[in-house]
Amino acid sequence: MKVYVYDLPSKYNSDWLSNERCSSHLFASEVAIHKALLTSDVRTLDPWEADFFFVPVYVSCNFSTVNGFPAIGHARSLMAAAVKHFSSQLPFWNRSFGADHVFVASHDFGSCFHTLEDVAIADGVPEFLRNSVILQTFGVKHKHPCQDVENVLVPPYISPESVRATLRRLRRVRTEIWRKYGSDRRFYLRRHRFAGYQSEIVRSTFCLSPLGWAPWSPRLVESVALGCVPVIIADGIRLPFPSAVPWAEISLTVAESHVDELGEILEHVAATNLTSIQRKLWDPSVSNALLFNVPILEGDATWQVLESLSQKLDRSHKRSIDVDNGRQLDLLEFTDQYYVIGCIDVGWGPLVQGLYG
Repeated sequence: MKVYVYDLPSKYNSDWLSNERCSSHLFASEVAIHKALLTSDVRTLDPWEADFFFVPVYVSCNFSTVNGFPAIGHARSLMAAAVKHFSSQLPFWNRSFGADHVFVASHDFGSCFHTLEDVAIADGVPEFLRNSVILQTFGVKHKHPCQDVENVLVPPYISPESVRATLRRLRRVRTEIWRKYGSDRRFYLRRHRFAGYQSEIVRSTFCLSPLGWAPWSPRLVESVALGCVPVIIADGIRLPFPSAVPWAEISLTVAESHVDELGEILEHVAATNLTSIQRKLWDPSVSNALLFNVPILEGDATWQVLESLSQKLDRSHKRSIDVDNGRQLDLLEFTDQYYVIGCIDVGWGPLVQGLYG
């Protein structure tokens, strides 16, 4: 599989990086995936051999001066302008109507490009994107206008460096203290709070991950990455990369209506199968699958995106042309050996059967 990355003017992507938050906040998978693809083995500089075309537009880096949240009111127009730019210069969008083009929509309601659900539903997926593949964080098991498009569910962005730094610091310090002074009567050791909530996650057994404005939450990824059993409280949520992350085996799901029973539920799990859950949760491949590394690491989040795209190769215009050319070649080989009396274009199966018959 080969992916061509459009080289767009900087106003669509790199200009936004002047704000350092752009590449580190929870919507920053749009930046991380772009950077990872630029150095990936799947990247091709020849668009004619590409199976997919990645469109690197950063829409989540326009932070509100009022509350500091990403303001994505400009997202549709920025995406549309990018499509107009490259489709007017290169033929690849028009030949497939965008079916082999990939975009990232890493914010609350994904491809609807709005942070409020009622407005997102009313607006729906932009018409020009309805034929493309959208990498989005939003996903539910029931029918929803904001996933009414070919999509791959991706996790929210959590900095791999921050996760690794937290684990290194806490494990090194705590292990050394307990090793040297755990049995020393001169010391009275107990758990103290460390600065930063990631440290609290590490030292917790269960981590609650209730829905936010949308069903998903970055706490889910942080919990898995830091080894805390996630307790998912978001009815109908669809989770990323289920073939790589055994969600049912590493997490708990609690219905929103059962929140008042949460204490009893966690006590029951702690007394029964907690060890089994933790053993599977602490498999390094699980946390790796939810983190976006630059460059790509085998099995990580961008690797999982590429794996998901490889299962959609039927959308590749190049592959369809290759298949058609192959069929034509097969026909020529057949007609070298057999006389064709006549045929009706009802599919290759009947034609080949007729040739042999």
